[in-house]
Amino acid sequence: MTDARLDLEGLGLDGGAHLLLRRALGTLAPGARLAVYGRAPALAVHLGAWCRAEGHRMESPAPGCNEPPVGVVVRGNRDEGRWLGAHRAGAPDDIVRRPPARWGLAPRGALVEAGGPEPHFDLDDRDLLWADVAPRLYSHAAARQWDPATAVPWDDPFQLPDEVEAAVVQVMTYLTENEQAALIVPARFLGRIHPHFREVVQLLAVQVADEARHMEIFTRRALLRGTEMGTSSVGGRASLFALVGETEFALATFLLSVLGEGSFVNLLAFLERYAPDPVTRRVAWLAMQDERRHVLFGVAHLEQHARAEPKLRDRLRSAMERRHDALRDTAGLNADVFDALVMLAGGGWSPRQIGSGYARVRQLEYDMDQGRRRRLERLGFPADEAQALSALHTRNFM
Repeated sequence: MTDARLDLEGLGLDGGAHLLLRRALGTLAPGARLAVYGRAPALAVHLGAWCRAEGHRMESPAPGCNEPPVGVVVRGNRDEGRWLGAHRAGAPDDIVRRPPARWGLAPRGALVEAGGPEPHFDLDDRDLLWADVAPRLYSHAAARQWDPATAVPWDDPFQLPDEVEAAVVQVMTYLTENEQAALIVPARFLGRIHPHFREVVQLLAVQVADEARHMEIFTRRALLRGTEMGTSSVGGRASLFALVGETEFALATFLLSVLGEGSFVNLLAFLERYAPDPVTRRVAWLAMQDERRHVLFGVAHLEQHARAEPKLRDRLRSAMERRHDALRDTAGLNADVFDALVMLAGGGWSPRQIGSGYARVRQLEYDMDQGRRRRLERLGFPADEAQALSALHTRNFM
């Protein structure tokens, strides 16, 4: 006697019948018996093999049946066969401290079949990687994506004196160079983060996309009225490569997001305020919104990391000092960039305008320093130490 009946008609297991079998068995308790009927020529052979693979048992029809089925499937436990030793990869909303390597690429909460590859992700410790704000920041970032082709008023009419346009080109060249470094840093860590922390991976992936867009709009603005970019200094490149070379996630995040991109938020606000044309103003504003989000994640992540690792601040301090010592003999900020900022902030070449622009750039440097101090203090550095450390930050801003 069977508990249920399934007629597959002419459908074979090589044509999708396994879906109907699983559906029918899913309504039965372990040990229940399902009579399977069908006309597919190889159904009996395939059914036996399928049962063995799925952890069920197949019986021959009882003799003397008026209408014998192809076979009777006795439902097994889900822990049999293929799913023996299977386990859940946590719960969908539970961020575990140390996800095991055997979870691999399985999403949180998935039922993971035993066996298979166990890839190594060296960034696999929640306390050294996670930030509670990450899911919310990712949602914000995904909703705020913009298209460089339509978000900037490229066709707005404006005309600038040649020297003003040259200053804009120089600043845009400098921004593009720095954003290339800002793209490389998070990109290098994406493949090292355990997929269990998917919101962090997603957020960094969006950050990489942000930087790619910034590079596009800065380059496009630089070439909007001409065919040549500005200059790239040895000191500027040395500063950026000292940043790109950092291999530890926490230290790279600190140097890039907390210090460098934090200072860049000030710079972009400065450029938006003193932009001589609507395209430059819009480009600066768009990039500034993204950079603020990058800084917010960097600070939030390091705050949580510092609570889990009390000695983190010592390592952050050492990273700043190492970078400062490595750049001690470099010129720092490209002089062409400094002069271009002075000219843009002053608005002209009269002594009064240049003096005003120079004072505004010095105020920018002061604002950058104050912002760095605030972020350092938020990470737990005493005010006097935050002041001293901020002074060590590269003169290249990033």
